[in-house]
Amino acid sequence: MNLSQVLASISFVACIVSALVMALYLFRKDAAFDRVSPWSLGLSSLCAFASLALRSMQIGFVALTSTYESLLFYASVITALVLLARIQKRIPFVRGAAFGSVFVAIVIMAVASSPLLPKEALSPIPALRSGWLLLHVSFSFIGEAFFVSGFVASIMFLVIKSRDKRDSLDRITYTMIAIGYAFFTSGALVFGSIWAQKAWGRWWSWDPKETWALVSWLVYTLYLHIRLNKKRKDSLPSVVSVIGFLCTVFTFFGVNYLLPGLHSYG
Repeated sequence: MNLSQVLASISFVACIVSALVMALYLFRKDAAFDRVSPWSLGLSSLCAFASLALRSMQIGFVALTSTYESLLFYASVITALVLLARIQKRIPFVRGAAFGSVFVAIVIMAVASSPLLPKEALSPIPALRSGWLLLHVSFSFIGEAFFVSGFVASIMFLVIKSRDKRDSLDRITYTMIAIGYAFFTSGALVFGSIWAQKAWGRWWSWDPKETWALVSWLVYTLYLHIRLNKKRKDSLPSVVSVIGFLCTVFTFFGVNYLLPGLHSYG
């Protein structure tokens, strides 16, 4: 095991420790927050980014071109966002939503750690050596990291009956999706189309991953329409948010393994 994989393993363990500590504080009635999980989250995110930096030096290109690297980046952004949510003051910090987001990051890291995924640091093929690809992948996963928090908050909104807590969760969902939507639109559609034109000579080819990325974008567009134009703050926006996140999951995992196409190597 090389240093890059060691750092990835430390990131995984630190994320689990953070989730365990957060779980201990989850049902406490007082307002006290634990002092361990923020440091664990910071360590997890830092080690994941350091692991990717080492891989980048090994392959001579930014390490965002394989499934393993993409998942590690995805999880590290999620943990960084949870940490940022903890220290900021503008939107409510709901411990259950934070725990749920970290749990999703753990699942993603567990998939990345699976022996089924190759972890060798290999130089990418020429089609992947593009700055547009890096913008496409990084912005898409940053957007999806925000969608994770929106997804968890939406699930809680559908379960919890307290009006005050629902208002906080609705605000979290809307804020996360609104920010994530801008990143996802730029990465998945704009930068992705530019890269496709550079790599394949056409902006759009109705490749399965392109099609499902568009479906995901349309679902989140529907969410924003319902939430902003229709002023709905009931269960419907949360249901649409959950559907949108499930579409992003299928776009990455389902398309990669069930609907092979031009993105089969990514």
